[in-house]
Amino acid sequence: MIEALSAGLGSVFALLPLLTIVIGIVLGILIGAMPGLSPSMGVALMVPFTYAMSPTLALILLVGIYIGSSYGGSITGIMVNAPGTPSAVVTAIDGYALTRQGKPSLALGTSIVASSFGGMFGTLILIGFSVPLAAAAVRFHPSEYFAFALFGMATIATLAGENWGKAFIGMLLGLLLATVGTDPISGSERFTFDVLELSDGFLLIPALIGMFALSEVFAGIEKGETTAARSDNARDPWPRFAHYWKLKWVMLRSSVIGTLVGVFPGAGATIGSFISYGLAKRFSRKPEEFGKGSPEGVTASEAADSGSVGGAMVPLLALGIPGSATTAVLIGAMMIHDLTPGPQLFIRSPDMIYAIFGAMLVAQFVLLFVGMAGGRLWVKVALIPKELLYVLITMMAMIGSFAVRNAMFDVFCCLAFGLLGWIMRRYGYPLAPVILGLVLGTIAETNFRRAIMMDGPEVFFTRPITAALIVLALLSFLLPLIGRLRLRQQTTPAQPESRAA
Repeated sequence: MIEALSAGLGSVFALLPLLTIVIGIVLGILIGAMPGLSPSMGVALMVPFTYAMSPTLALILLVGIYIGSSYGGSITGIMVNAPGTPSAVVTAIDGYALTRQGKPSLALGTSIVASSFGGMFGTLILIGFSVPLAAAAVRFHPSEYFAFALFGMATIATLAGENWGKAFIGMLLGLLLATVGTDPISGSERFTFDVLELSDGFLLIPALIGMFALSEVFAGIEKGETTAARSDNARDPWPRFAHYWKLKWVMLRSSVIGTLVGVFPGAGATIGSFISYGLAKRFSRKPEEFGKGSPEGVTASEAADSGSVGGAMVPLLALGIPGSATTAVLIGAMMIHDLTPGPQLFIRSPDMIYAIFGAMLVAQFVLLFVGMAGGRLWVKVALIPKELLYVLITMMAMIGSFAVRNAMFDVFCCLAFGLLGWIMRRYGYPLAPVILGLVLGTIAETNFRRAIMMDGPEVFFTRPITAALIVLALLSFLLPLIGRLRLRQQTTPAQPESRAA
């Protein structure tokens, strides 16, 4: 395998493949930074431009776009609280808080290094464990997927901070919104009120843009904010090596989680980011900083997000099963070039497979270089006056929502979610739990019902992996709450005993 990988790297270190990687990374970053253009949409838009290319160069370009867009979503999330991708929602929690403190360079620097590290780790796992990891993921029962989604929802206990009650209500609201549309099992419509556009439910991108970007605009207008968060290079220097060294264990743990989650088809980077963020807060020495501008929170989200790219490629290349929406598009691109992903691909085209592996390794260094070089430019967003910035964010929100399926209905949904997010902000309800419930609701419901239809309700107790994940989810939810209750009892002054008359 080492010889094959060396040959693959050798084929990448030529002018045309390197130029293709750079173009893919730059395009991916731009696509990811635009709210409304997800990695899967970006890859799909570029597929027609690969028709005249060789299969190897075409896949190198598309994979480069995938890697770049996975990072690009964090840029707008950090700078203007408008996450370009669903998984960047978690990055924006602490990244935008750092920007408001006048530390966008700290947030961006932490983000790009964590992203490159996670991507490198995921690629190494892809190279070394493609076949065994993919085979294990395919054997997962629907009950395991349900338990996995439940474990992702349990992170609400650590995301919530002191407002765990309001966060729980927000997650329930997200789960309720996830039920709108066509029933995933029976095909009947639910809560659509005879509105044709609601047959597909609330699309994630308009909801995401409205909930975070537009609500921020509405809140800023209400408060009368007219000046942007300033970034003084003297007070906000780019992070040094010692800063990254302190975050090494967070990077490693989150990269492992993101890669493993990415291997499971359908799980996605968003679940990995939420789980990694929750665990990072639980193991942190400064958990009180999470949500207020913690570099550990940014690191956990970005390392898991990029690690999931390599993980999602495992079932794609080894078994021909898409591990994410983007890899589903990649399967179509491979078939256009007369390639059939799966075990036979390793036998028929090993040179191309290891060239892709080599390109993914090189792409992580290109991403790091482009991210570092462009960071100083992206920090300038903090210097834009708020009046102009609000107009630009609103325009991006409208265009991004319309671009999902060219429908004004999605623009109106974006506005509605913006108003909902603004109201929730006013009354102290966190926004991330709503998106968490919206993302995981369909996954949990579909696999719960499939598991019961296949093996009955006892399957959740008879399958060891399912039972273990459910127990872990319950512990993840209950232990932080028990700890807060104990802390509250310890800090509450004892009431003096009343004297007998």
